[in-house]
Amino acid sequence: MKPNSPIVVGVDGSAQSLDAVRWAADTAVRHRAPLRLVSCLLTAPGTFGDAVNLSAGAFTGVEYVGTQRLAAAAELARHSVCGTHLTLRTALHHGSAVSVLLDAGKSARMLVVGSRGLGEFTGGLVGSVSSAVASHAPCPVAVIRGLHEVDGPPLDGPVVVGIDGSPNNEPAIASAFEEASMREVDLVAVHAWSDFSLLTVARTDRSHEEFSWPAIETAENALLSESLAGWKDKYPDVSVRKVVVRDRPVHHLLRQAQEAQLVVTGSRGRGGFAALLLGSTSRALLHSITCPLLIARR
Repeated sequence: MKPNSPIVVGVDGSAQSLDAVRWAADTAVRHRAPLRLVSCLLTAPGTFGDAVNLSAGAFTGVEYVGTQRLAAAAELARHSVCGTHLTLRTALHHGSAVSVLLDAGKSARMLVVGSRGLGEFTGGLVGSVSSAVASHAPCPVAVIRGLHEVDGPPLDGPVVVGIDGSPNNEPAIASAFEEASMREVDLVAVHAWSDFSLLTVARTDRSHEEFSWPAIETAENALLSESLAGWKDKYPDVSVRKVVVRDRPVHHLLRQAQEAQLVVTGSRGRGGFAALLLGSTSRALLHSITCPLLIARR
């Protein structure tokens, strides 16, 4: 990633995408990175349908709407960081939002999307574009949900990160410390011994009486401390609170998220197959969390 790599945010005019613009503008200022607002027109020049629309004057209207959409988003971005320098560019593309954003992600510091966009069904918390971008992007992806009103107080509380002790988790730890340092807040590091319910295992294992829970707890605390050690030296300004639980990391991360301004997770966890683009914990959080979620990648 180049030093001047932009933070790219998708804009479609929905309330959720405007929340993403506000969050991305604030984050760009904190990272001292340029902000790039991207909007897409599904109609591509040169197709038969476009020729019909163009002859009717509709195509020019669509482009005008897209341009105005970006202008309004740019004004919102500048207003949200009023008084702070922000390098901002806008781009209007033809094509699907997923394809355009994934392509932009190749040179981006981070992609930012709202939880859902215009015209998407409201049965789930995450729309199809956000889900696809979170799963396939080559860079970190922030999915924004739960922001207050435009002129209301910003989200406060700590940054929360899920830690499983695997090499796949390193990008999440790095991003979590960086975000906590830039936001000048505490970091809550949540570590679960297992992705599954250990109580269920104990009840079905005849040898469960031989389980040495105190010894396991000591070992897991040591694993968490080892995962954090180097990063605590690099970010001495970040106060870390460690939370060690037996199982069900998603359950405990969601509980911590209720008081957090940001939750950070890796794209894949321990034991995750290389072919999987998004691990089970990250996917579950994506579809259930009610605050901004940052999915970190190398």
